[in-house]
Amino acid sequence: MDDYLQRIGASSTSSLAELHERHLLSVPFENLDTHMDIRIVLEVPWLHDKIVVRRRGGFCYELNGMFAELLRHLGHHVDLLAARTIGEERRLGPPLDHLALLVDGTWLADVGFGSLTLHPLDWRSREDQHDPFGVFRLVDAGDDVEVLMDGKPCYRLERRPRELAEFVPTCWWHQTAPESHFRTGPMASLALPAGRITVTDKKIVRTENGHKTSSDIEDPAAAFLEHFGLHFRQSNASGVLRQL
Repeated sequence: MDDYLQRIGASSTSSLAELHERHLLSVPFENLDTHMDIRIVLEVPWLHDKIVVRRRGGFCYELNGMFAELLRHLGHHVDLLAARTIGEERRLGPPLDHLALLVDGTWLADVGFGSLTLHPLDWRSREDQHDPFGVFRLVDAGDDVEVLMDGKPCYRLERRPRELAEFVPTCWWHQTAPESHFRTGPMASLALPAGRITVTDKKIVRTENGHKTSSDIEDPAAAFLEHFGLHFRQSNASGVLRQL
């Protein structure tokens, strides 16, 4: 895992909070494979090749799945927790819609939600938890636990541990179903020390110190390369991004 630590600018002596922060500042949340017709494989060697060797990003199953392996390598106990995202009118996503991590039975870590905490949350606390990216609270919801960001529910977590292979069907659904929001268009997003930058096939949105700016783009491939180092070209025939 030394190459992984180098990828995120951390060391084997880094704290969990530092590892979490460095990961979010180094590895983008992105769905480009979905728009290249490349099937995501939820197996550690494939994820390692993509995220560490090829210096790509991914979405929750990939990012948290690989981060769990790093933490285990460093001596942490990690459980994979399944969650359902909570949308408008408290509409729940499908089962195993999201993957988050319970570390050492104490910390909720999540480097794969797109925009959430910079640091892990205290799993045992039910009080407000102040983070550079917002105010968070964990709320018991029957047998589950809901994660709130600035008072708005993000997702509902199951408490029982899962295996990475259990997320394969929903991962495939997110890549193929017309209803999946990952199918609406290619995007990549990366946390910044004071905000976030997000690139889609139409816009660049940057938030810093609470100030948001947005600009249109004409060449998505150039934008992905400039801001994330992702080497892509766009097919003139289909408008689908293809990896070089």
